[in-house]
Amino acid sequence: MTKDEIANDLLQIGAVKISPDHPFTWTSGLTSPIYCDNRLTMSYPEIRKKLTMAFADMIKQMEGGPDVIAGCATAGIPHAAWLSDYLGLPMVYVRSKPKGHGKGNQIEGNIKKGQRVILIEDLVSTGGSALNAVQALQEEGAEVTAVCAIFTYGLTGTAEAFLEQGVSLSTITDFDSLVAVLEKKDGISEKGKKQLFGWREALQEPAHRS
Repeated sequence: MTKDEIANDLLQIGAVKISPDHPFTWTSGLTSPIYCDNRLTMSYPEIRKKLTMAFADMIKQMEGGPDVIAGCATAGIPHAAWLSDYLGLPMVYVRSKPKGHGKGNQIEGNIKKGQRVILIEDLVSTGGSALNAVQALQEEGAEVTAVCAIFTYGLTGTAEAFLEQGVSLSTITDFDSLVAVLEKKDGISEKGKKQLFGWREALQEPAHRS
């Protein structure tokens, strides 16, 4: 399956919405002409199966297989569960921060020093949440070989952040594929396309990187 096919699926179920003239507001406060909610894929069995197979194919192309599949809380957890079940591998998930009660775990499940881990995320924007999870796994002695996600905006600063931490990033589909599909479907005007790429270009500025 291709990046365009998955991008089309996300558009069809409303997981990705485009609104250049009436932008969305992210949790960070940044405004965006695109909103991506891959949690919706949970409700579509055929699409989530495609995503599981895409993740599995991605992993097969990597040198050396993982010992454990990790999910990034919260939206990466279900995809990590389906993937680990398909591959017959153990799974853990990583919270954004340690619990404030009980044992104070940040990682739930059993992880051992030296195990090779692939971290699953639904969406990568700046990469902050995924890299935070990577750090938590590394602090437990795990070797995080890659982060795999459904979608990325393709920000230059994001790629640089992953390189700095020495972890590869692979995604099933991306911003450019999404725009290409919209063009084929006549789902975006030339003005709207320029607004989308202009927005991403503005986010490449150092002040917006985190």
